[in-house]
Amino acid sequence: MRDALAARDVSSVYKQLRRVGVSQRQIAALTGQSQSEVSEILKGRQVMAYDVLARIADGLGVPRGYMGLAYDEATALKVVGGADEAEQREDEEAKRRRFLQHAASVTMGAQVLGPESGAWVPTAAQTPTPNRIGLTDVRQIEAATRALRSLDYQYGGGFCRDAVVAQLSWTRQLLEVTASDVVQNRLYKAVADMHSLAGWTSFDTGLLDSARTHFAKALELAKLGGDNGLVANILYRMGRVYLHNDAAGEALKMFQLGQIAAQESGSALTVAVLCANEAWAYGRLNRQDQVQRMIGRTRDEFERAQGEEAPGWVKFFDVNDLHGMIGSALSALGEFEENRLKYAPLAVNELIKCNDGYESNMQRTHVFGLSMLAENHMRVGDVDQGVKVGNQAMKLGDAIKSKRISDRLKPLQLEASRRKNNSAALDLAERIKVYRTV
Repeated sequence: MRDALAARDVSSVYKQLRRVGVSQRQIAALTGQSQSEVSEILKGRQVMAYDVLARIADGLGVPRGYMGLAYDEATALKVVGGADEAEQREDEEAKRRRFLQHAASVTMGAQVLGPESGAWVPTAAQTPTPNRIGLTDVRQIEAATRALRSLDYQYGGGFCRDAVVAQLSWTRQLLEVTASDVVQNRLYKAVADMHSLAGWTSFDTGLLDSARTHFAKALELAKLGGDNGLVANILYRMGRVYLHNDAAGEALKMFQLGQIAAQESGSALTVAVLCANEAWAYGRLNRQDQVQRMIGRTRDEFERAQGEEAPGWVKFFDVNDLHGMIGSALSALGEFEENRLKYAPLAVNELIKCNDGYESNMQRTHVFGLSMLAENHMRVGDVDQGVKVGNQAMKLGDAIKSKRISDRLKPLQLEASRRKNNSAALDLAERIKVYRTV
């Protein structure tokens, strides 16, 4: 089987699966092909297209490296295997410290907390580039990033990460091409933004080291381009990575660094985003006074931002997201047993306002909001409504390729599983368990 995979001889791979009892219908279901396609391949038709080979590898649970496809972080973990849990935890803590050193160095313009951190994973291979570029080339990069980011918002990082990384492997080479100072400066910011998107989609698919590497390069390029708003954006996103991975203390440091850049950018809306995320991090740390202080400042900065021309990246932060972030901070406080009765009802009020306003182009964010709303309904004792909203979140999440959805459904699963006398809640808990396992 390994020889067949290395040769990309899909016909032999399928024949070996058939020999051990895997039907054509099962192969088709796993690989997303029609049964007639599988039949043709079994008869000897070659598969040459990269995206089809990648889909076959992923569908069969084959590390892509076995087929000579992109050997990324996920493949390395499958092929080589990871360290034990203690080693992984120690390694992750060291990487967080190194990234904080790097982020502080870039943001503050000096080696504030330690030496240069370097890279976390190898860089991609190079491809040919033109001899000189102009603003048209940079606009094409910006347009590609906008289009790919739209796909990420709607369908999840798993849907478009490979496309982002492939585009970036060519785009990065333009940094070495001759250009005027004006073009070069804008190019720094365009490539930084694409690196940021690569980091975000890597995070969304569970590739933490890849995310960290892309965000580190994004920071450097944004600083070279003199765009403090983009620096704040990148630090906000890296903070969200840590917040998602239960490292609220490190997340808070990222948000605070981002706040420095946000203030220097002059954008009140950028400041509001960083304040809102600081409130969420403080909620995870059960710092109630700080949560209330940062929520108040978020509201003030958001109000001050009305009428200003905000940077493109931060325009997502509308009134829906304002309610959603406040609800997230209050929900984080409600996770602590002693705070439930006080903060869960407040979280419900904010999250209802948030979820009523999401449109189809923000499906992943909508799933996050619905799952959080469902768990808070259960905390206040409205289990039936919690089940109803939870099932709505599950239905919407089925169409999105995002590991974060699986992770963010865990608190709802735990809340539902505690309702031993409610069969609908237990069914929801089981449904989430199966979804997260798959």
